[in-house]
Amino acid sequence: MTTRSDRRTRLTVLVALAANLVIAAAKAVGGLVASSPALLSEAAHSVADSVNEIFLLAALRRSRRPADRRHPFGYGKERFFWSLLAAVGIFVMGGCFSFYQGIDALRNGGEEHLGGYVAGLVVLGVALLAEGGSLLRALYQVRRQGGGLSDPALRTVVAEDGTAVVGVTLAMAGMALHMITGQVVWEASASLAIGVLLGYVAYRLGREARDQLIGEAADPRASERIRELLRAQPEIDSVEALFTMKTGLDTALVAARVDLVPGLDSERVEEVAVRIKRSIVRVVPEAAQVFLDVTERGATEAWEGPAATGERGGA
Repeated sequence: MTTRSDRRTRLTVLVALAANLVIAAAKAVGGLVASSPALLSEAAHSVADSVNEIFLLAALRRSRRPADRRHPFGYGKERFFWSLLAAVGIFVMGGCFSFYQGIDALRNGGEEHLGGYVAGLVVLGVALLAEGGSLLRALYQVRRQGGGLSDPALRTVVAEDGTAVVGVTLAMAGMALHMITGQVVWEASASLAIGVLLGYVAYRLGREARDQLIGEAADPRASERIRELLRAQPEIDSVEALFTMKTGLDTALVAARVDLVPGLDSERVEEVAVRIKRSIVRVVPEAAQVFLDVTERGATEAWEGPAATGERGGA
């Protein structure tokens, strides 16, 4: 079921999408009229952001599907997959096109059309206000959620809008210097700088999505709380291993191997395993699946009880 946080994130993404679609069209028209490489680079940037926000909307919808036989741990990692595609989109559609525009302007030069450039600067001014408004909306949601950026969809929107504000500022500076000096190198440099900026943002977003897709551990603080809880149990002699892995935005898998004190019968071991599992879920609510491998100290074989079924909360 869609959470309240997801609904707020969806609204933030929709606001950003609407702003980018209008801005992309205005930048493209202005760039063609003025023959401005910086403005065309910003148009490509807005198109890339618009496509990426469609990816993020898909992520919000698909990642909340319930677990099934083919995907027993659910579809939470869809969020990370679509965020990775968004990072690729930023680089290919935004960064590469900006590099092309900058290099082409340096090689072939360009001529400014004063009327077109004035219109282009007006378009960029409006775009700056729109992008700034979208960024403030995203930052407001970040603050409401405790100041964190654990949601890859929200993190991508903040990165895109922040990059857009910087990119528009660079484009405006490049166009203004081109008009003042008559040297296209200023605008070409602005286009190249936008390309570098987009490439860097795409790399950072892509690296974070990759880490989560290949099995990033849960928050170290959550792991430490689980370890402390296990060590505090009178029936546990030692914690041999503890593994965690994010399976979604707010879900994680927990697997632990523990040695029990000697002398516990099988019924007692089962009760202890169920109690420990329920305690872990209370302490760390995101522990959607908990697996325990419990062994009596000195025993030769591991006993795997109901806590290893992967069901939540001892249900």
